[in-house]
Amino acid sequence: MSLSQETCKPCQAGGTPLPPDAARTLAADTPLWTLSDAKIEREFKCKDFRAAIAFVNQIADVAEAEGHHPDISIDYSRVKLTLWTKKIDGLSRNDFILAVKIDQLAASSENVL
Repeated sequence: MSLSQETCKPCQAGGTPLPPDAARTLAADTPLWTLSDAKIEREFKCKDFRAAIAFVNQIADVAEAEGHHPDISIDYSRVKLTLWTKKIDGLSRNDFILAVKIDQLAASSENVL
């Protein structure tokens, strides 16, 4: 099953983050995201400020549906997202599931360049 067809599952505080090899394997499904030891990040360029806000609102809908929420930074027409699972202080499968869904959203959004 592809990540886009999965749903995020609740994590338990104190759980174990993904091992680096597993994170690198999942990162292959999110090639536009930058993988660090404990987070994945991506920046999106939008048409203007209103388009950036509209895109963030679309992301918010997906994040709420998944019960997994990115850190979001907006700088006029740029939206920077950081994903990591705070309860385990590292990466989980949920981060990659949400990243793939955000990528799909961006690909179909008229707000993202």
